[in-house]
Amino acid sequence: MLQESYPFYLANKAIKPNTDLDVLDKYTGEVATKVAMASPEHIDVAIAAAVKAQPALNAMPAYERQAILQHCVKRFTERGEELAQALCIEAGKPIKDSRGEVTRLIDTFRLASERSVRFNGEVQNLEISPRAKGYRGMFQRVPIGPCSFISPFNFPLNLAAHKVAPALAVGCSFVLKPASLTPIGALIIGEVLAETDLPEGAFSILPCRRDGAELFTTDDRLKLLSFTGSPAVGWELKKKSGKKKVVLELGGNAACVIDNDWDLGDAVERVVFGAFYQSGQSCIGVQRIIVHKDVYQEFRDKLVAKTKTLIMGDPKNEDTFIGPMISEAEAERLQKWIDEAIAAGADILCGGQREGNMLPATLLENVPKDQPICTEEAFGPVAVISQFSHFDEALDMVNDSQFGLQAGIFTRDIYKAHKAWDTLEVGGVVIGDVPSYRVDNMPYGGVKESGLGREGVRFAMEDMSELRNMVIRTRPD
Repeated sequence: MLQESYPFYLANKAIKPNTDLDVLDKYTGEVATKVAMASPEHIDVAIAAAVKAQPALNAMPAYERQAILQHCVKRFTERGEELAQALCIEAGKPIKDSRGEVTRLIDTFRLASERSVRFNGEVQNLEISPRAKGYRGMFQRVPIGPCSFISPFNFPLNLAAHKVAPALAVGCSFVLKPASLTPIGALIIGEVLAETDLPEGAFSILPCRRDGAELFTTDDRLKLLSFTGSPAVGWELKKKSGKKKVVLELGGNAACVIDNDWDLGDAVERVVFGAFYQSGQSCIGVQRIIVHKDVYQEFRDKLVAKTKTLIMGDPKNEDTFIGPMISEAEAERLQKWIDEAIAAGADILCGGQREGNMLPATLLENVPKDQPICTEEAFGPVAVISQFSHFDEALDMVNDSQFGLQAGIFTRDIYKAHKAWDTLEVGGVVIGDVPSYRVDNMPYGGVKESGLGREGVRFAMEDMSELRNMVIRTRPD
């Protein structure tokens, strides 16, 4: 279903100066299509166009921005299967997961369309003391200006949407660099945006090489940088970003706690999903499973049995649960971490032997906590299981990490739930489910090495806007 080649989008227009980027079918390893690559000169032109377009976006009524977002919802719905098939090919994501991501793409644009006409300010009573008698304050939110977006390979539709849709809702022009491994979804978003009446220059979507993308980070004409990707890259970009606002959604090694009062069958079903959906390539995928000692043996046995039933293979097949990792190099890295853990005394419960970029769902126990498979982000179909005696100990184990994105807590005890919420050093605590759970209107982001700021349509819109205050002297007498 892919085209033979794809253009990029420069100042709202499809441009195909070359077909230099090969996009692989991640399962077969064959070239699936070719994409135009932007040069630094193209990026410079795109930023200048975004600056020029910003006044027109500032003047655009909210209902017009809403109509553009509603058009996107309509077109993404009509092209849903095309988007899912493209995602399945370019990312190697199982087709069921791919269709799920298309649903989230549509949800995110729909949420932005609803929020675009409800993005309001506030009237303030300033009469807090006699000197302020007769004064009234009010503030509005105004677009921050041209934005720079860099999106990752693992959710190439929805994580681009979480940048693009809020920008359109607020009225910010933008330039977007999609991941070179998975650019097709973002380019289809560009194709749909090109059908609208956005001011010329309002958007550019530019696949390019990392070493040619400096302007996305360093150019002072851009007022916000929103990056989703690895911590190593994200923090380095922040150093180079200058005075612009920076939002970073980075990695994690998410933990999930199973207390002894929870239904183990339910917990197993959810943990298997959280650890292994889309081959574990999620920054909130379950990596550390922490189980109460009283139920550890039973839970472990049920978990291993369920994990062994997962079907690995061609992501285009409806029954496939585990597809390929994004590249053989990433699979080799994860295999190395598994082997190092086993050499350090860990026991392998299932999986563990890759074939090319395919790695079966893998579970380890008795892993020394200083091993990379515990301390770093696995970003693949591997999870580590351990046990605890007391709930406070489990919370300490969750916090024993350089990351802090989300955590899952399976408990029926409301007091423990609140203690987890108050204690855990993470951006989100999910009670009764895995940390992998996300709805696209909730505030989403992390602390520590997991990032800065929050996504989620409303919260991204706040980041992409600035407060502008007005004070009125109402009683000049």
